[in-house]
Amino acid sequence: TGCTKVSSGCKFCYAEIMSKRLQAMGIEKYKDAFKIRVHEDQLSLPYTWKSSKVVFVNSMSDLFHHDIPVDFIKKVFKVMNENPNHVFQVLTKRADRLLELHKELKWTHNIWMGVSVENELVTNRINFLRKTDAKVKFLSCEPLIGPLTSLNLKKIDWVIVGGESGHKSRPMDVDWVLNIQEQCAKSNVAFFFKQWGGRNKKANGRLLNGRTYDEMPDQ
Repeated sequence: TGCTKVSSGCKFCYAEIMSKRLQAMGIEKYKDAFKIRVHEDQLSLPYTWKSSKVVFVNSMSDLFHHDIPVDFIKKVFKVMNENPNHVFQVLTKRADRLLELHKELKWTHNIWMGVSVENELVTNRINFLRKTDAKVKFLSCEPLIGPLTSLNLKKIDWVIVGGESGHKSRPMDVDWVLNIQEQCAKSNVAFFFKQWGGRNKKANGRLLNGRTYDEMPDQ
């Protein structure tokens, strides 16, 4: 749990807000709010699940944050390697460290590795991801806060797009989304549109071109 801001996509981090709420509720894991903490006791959980799951590994943190020890990252990967019946989705903004460490990690088929790409300023993260040995590679363009008109989707399997939600959410232009969807279609890359976001994300829904886009990468 915990993280630090690294780019403009982090400005209104939902995990930081949630951590403060959980701290106020007295949840032990969040007693230090959004300070970076590792929780070794959680590593045994996937071994107890009887049915297959899709797991967002670090929804409240960034596994490749520079303050997280390499040994702990390797332990997380060992758990994922030993539970092939589950799909583990890992997302990072620290794509440079991801590339630095990728040769030390075992990339089984069930580990989907992604990088956040919220605007043109951070598209270099895609190049770092592309060079890794991950079997499934994806981009999370959420919150999308600017156009991404010339994505290099070579060796990318999946693109997720979503607008920012919350009271201070920044608007997302429909043309930005349509342009990314068209690029994915031309490159035969799976496209998933998550939400328009805004103050009331449920009311705004997730229809694009009058339909939902729930495409998933081939496994």
